[in-house]
Amino acid sequence: MFLERGFDRVSVNDIAAAAEISKPTLFRYFPTKEDLVLHRFADHQGEAARVIRDRMSGIKPVASLHRHFRAGLDRYDPVTGLNDHPEVVAFHRLVFTTPSLAGRLTRYQLEDEEALADALGEGIQARLRAAQVLAVQRVLARTNWQKITDGRTAHDVHPEAVADADQAFNQLQ
Repeated sequence: MFLERGFDRVSVNDIAAAAEISKPTLFRYFPTKEDLVLHRFADHQGEAARVIRDRMSGIKPVASLHRHFRAGLDRYDPVTGLNDHPEVVAFHRLVFTTPSLAGRLTRYQLEDEEALADALGEGIQARLRAAQVLAVQRVLARTNWQKITDGRTAHDVHPEAVADADQAFNQLQ
């Protein structure tokens, strides 16, 4: 419904009626209307911190996050922005052009930043590294998405996306 009508033209009552549940039940699973849309991002909540905690011994944190992002590019994971399925492109357009959704997404990103900083260690160095890594991932994903909205295919953008990711993560190292 959000993709068809736009976020602001769909009410919580519309969603509850379509799902055949009450509004209180709906809000038990999704605390805000924005969370209804952003649940796909919520599925990735804390992912960077998990990558750090689960990395193999001897692998540096940034190298592990780089490998994880590159694997996402190779899978054309929507989180990397490198996915040209029409529904994914429309979904990203909805999120990035709706102020309340973009604001809620920023909240998710800040929570991810805190979790990543905790996984990296203590102090300002861990917080700065977490902010830098997540900013790089956000810029890379947004750049990939923009190239696709400009009419290119994910397959055509893939080599550039990989090169951009390699350059960005090498700078972080």
